[in-house]
Amino acid sequence: MAVKKLGAQTVKFQNPPSIIATATVVGPVEGKGPLRNYFDLILGDFKFQEKSWEKAEKKMLKEAVEMAVKKSGVPSDKIEYFIAGDLLNQIISASFAARELGYPFLGIYGACSTVAEGLGIGAMLVDGGYADNIVVGTSSHFCSAERQYRFPLELGNQRPPTAQRTVTGAGAAVISTKNQNPRITYVTTGKVIDMGAVDPNDMGSAMAPAAVDTIVMHLEDSKRTPEDYDLIVTGDLASVGKDIAQKLMLQKGIDVSNKYTDCGLLIYSPEQDVHAGGSGCACAAVVTFGYIFNEMQKGRYNKILLVATGALMNSTIVQQGETIPCIAHAVALENL
Repeated sequence: MAVKKLGAQTVKFQNPPSIIATATVVGPVEGKGPLRNYFDLILGDFKFQEKSWEKAEKKMLKEAVEMAVKKSGVPSDKIEYFIAGDLLNQIISASFAARELGYPFLGIYGACSTVAEGLGIGAMLVDGGYADNIVVGTSSHFCSAERQYRFPLELGNQRPPTAQRTVTGAGAAVISTKNQNPRITYVTTGKVIDMGAVDPNDMGSAMAPAAVDTIVMHLEDSKRTPEDYDLIVTGDLASVGKDIAQKLMLQKGIDVSNKYTDCGLLIYSPEQDVHAGGSGCACAAVVTFGYIFNEMQKGRYNKILLVATGALMNSTIVQQGETIPCIAHAVALENL
């Protein structure tokens, strides 16, 4: 019997797992943004002393994981699972990092929602009694993502105002049975939502309905309201998607205007040339594991609903005229 299941899509943990340490690595553009003081390592260039952007991304993820584990105080041989994913084909950043780290590895793919998916799976393993210490991580890189999903940078293609900048960075967190705040209290697993969007340069519009669907289900399943949270933060809808999501929720009678923001807007300042805002697996990861985690430790926030969003497509299927299926997973973080 699923005694920890609430409603249709939500899990409530009986022994809420703790996030005991986090670490973040970001690129030079992110290091000039408003959250610069919350990041552990800011790169001076995009290659991180590697020969390619893809190898740099793998190195960022490995570095973030090693820093998080070291900060947690958990001996490396006591990490029982490494749960990670990224945007590149066959999640090569995560897989190659796992090759070097040597932890038992669960590779996942949720596009830009990967951090919430990883936190959810990790929390279920810990609360279920299958592990005491798990590290979750994800990464993305502006240059490698542009090369794979859009156009090689050397072509100099113009991007429309609706386009978002893939965050260069990596984030990792150690989930543990230790009695420490913040805790993961609820996880709402999203459904794939496809409203017929076809423009890969407008991910905010495509993902907004998935974010709304998951938020509505979380509130229904948990019997909570937006007022129960200090902050509701979506993963990377940025300016276009955030406005759409807010309007869609108002149509459903849910007003989140006084406590809703988006990681894609927090990561960059308006003065930076990022068009609609940030995106990528690292967007929600570095904002959550940098800014949100630190502010929760200070007590500024005590209840956060993270709703990371992802577009589950690739360049091949877009060129075939397919629409873009999207997903969002919600994770409630609380100081108890």
